[in-house]
Amino acid sequence: MRSIIALFALVSSCALAQTPLVKILSDELDRNFTVLKQKGDPAPYFMSYEVTSTDSYALVASRGSLETQQHNQTRYLDVTIRDGSPQFDNYHLVANENRPRFTQATPIALEDNSAAIRQAVWLATDRTYRAGAQRLIRLKGDEKLRTQAADTSDDFDKEDPQVYFAAPASLKFNPAEWATRLRKLSAEFSKYPGALDTSVQFETRTVTQTLVTTDGTRLEFGRPFTRMIIVANGKAQDGMDLMTMETFETDDPAKLPKDADILAAVQKAGANLTGLLAAPLAEPYVGPAILSGRAAGVLFHEIFGHRIEGHRQKDESEGQTFTKSVNLPVLPDFLSVTFDPTRKQFGNVALNGYYLYDDEGVKARPVTVVDKGVLKTFLMSRSPIQGFANSNGHGRKSPGNEIVSRQSNLIVDSTKQVSDDELRRMLIAEVKRQNKPYGLFFDQVTSGYTTTGRRGLQAFTVVPLVVYRVYADGRPDELVRGVDIVGTPLASFAKITATSNRMEVFNGICGAESGNVPVATIAPALLVSEIEVQRKDSSRDRPPYLAPPPSSISSAAREARP
Repeated sequence: MRSIIALFALVSSCALAQTPLVKILSDELDRNFTVLKQKGDPAPYFMSYEVTSTDSYALVASRGSLETQQHNQTRYLDVTIRDGSPQFDNYHLVANENRPRFTQATPIALEDNSAAIRQAVWLATDRTYRAGAQRLIRLKGDEKLRTQAADTSDDFDKEDPQVYFAAPASLKFNPAEWATRLRKLSAEFSKYPGALDTSVQFETRTVTQTLVTTDGTRLEFGRPFTRMIIVANGKAQDGMDLMTMETFETDDPAKLPKDADILAAVQKAGANLTGLLAAPLAEPYVGPAILSGRAAGVLFHEIFGHRIEGHRQKDESEGQTFTKSVNLPVLPDFLSVTFDPTRKQFGNVALNGYYLYDDEGVKARPVTVVDKGVLKTFLMSRSPIQGFANSNGHGRKSPGNEIVSRQSNLIVDSTKQVSDDELRRMLIAEVKRQNKPYGLFFDQVTSGYTTTGRRGLQAFTVVPLVVYRVYADGRPDELVRGVDIVGTPLASFAKITATSNRMEVFNGICGAESGNVPVATIAPALLVSEIEVQRKDSSRDRPPYLAPPPSSISSAAREARP
């Protein structure tokens, strides 16, 4: 009884803080759900409306001049309607069929105009219900002709309703001041003639989620995020396209580094590109390597994180690498992996995978998926799988997509840590033991991708930007270009032999079935006894035939002077 009183007290106190948008959506949800329950055949048992509101500024400068200045505001509505019952509904997975998609990203009024918003919600609800009802009718007819699925768990779970209202702070920054700063910073690239295309990009935004559901959830919350991306592109004499990049992430523009530090990052990107343009082309190679913390994070995201997303364990078209591995070793016993969307930042770096509630209204929480090498659980949405009946707050999507289980902030912990210097000594010792001419050090990466389907290869690729050969005979490290890391996941895990004692952050956007979602990784550098690299794709187009305009460098630098 005490908990029930507390829940109602919470609802009552928070109800006073709800915004007009919450009330508009709640009223329309109640009206439409009541009508469909009475007249719908099949009738819905659950409905939700989610609105994603974004307010963003973006500025891009190149070679001392502003190229882009945008202020963008959007509001998108997604409608979820589940027909039938939690045991069998219109989202039921069927072998050899694509995952169903009913919602669309419906633009709605930026202003809290009740009539305009309700009209858009009404039409979107009708469209979504029709599509879902048609699929459920077909599924019920087809079910008698199909064999029983290996996983007979329900299609939807029951979760406690959540009520919480906390709008993010409004954007506070001076566009004119930042435009001046970006002009000055971007002009520094004029000192690097091999940089054909360069930019210093600034974006600050707030994203507000508003969610109302028929099980009583009423949420409105958001987060600010600010990012600077420094990019330099060039083309080697053999036609290979090359890129270097530096980034800064925080929750407030005022927390970004001072211009001197940002300028140093511009110079680093320019110097790295200049080095890559003159670097030898790497050869296919199998041997020992060190992956920096950022590279290791991307590796874990691709080869491990996607394979422990819960919906993949139920989908019979998936490879199901770890479906039968719960309580069994899947990683070296000195490694543990946690996903923690409640972690807002690491040091002074804001984490992209932070959120308060997932897109199904389930409260975010840390989830230890691997403890000392042993798999304990999966990342779960409200779609149950065999042995795991409830969500752990990882149901995610971008507007216009259906929710599935997705990654958040991936954190790799190690009990076999050494200093960076010792890790390098261990690499050189391994190179000598294997009688290899050199090892590799992967300093920076830009992205990665993986295939998890049963019909395809269980493989991954990580795309590095800056890679060095590390020689065992004492020669200086040698920068090389044209390398992609490739491999298969199970074979790769067994090759990890030690980690550094210093953690690094990689912030990114992950694209998968439910769209693009923000994620982050925190990981130490890894020593691996064996890694495979292949040559990167390369264009045959040579660098520009014509020389650059003679005045372009001097004029850009001159115009950027304060």
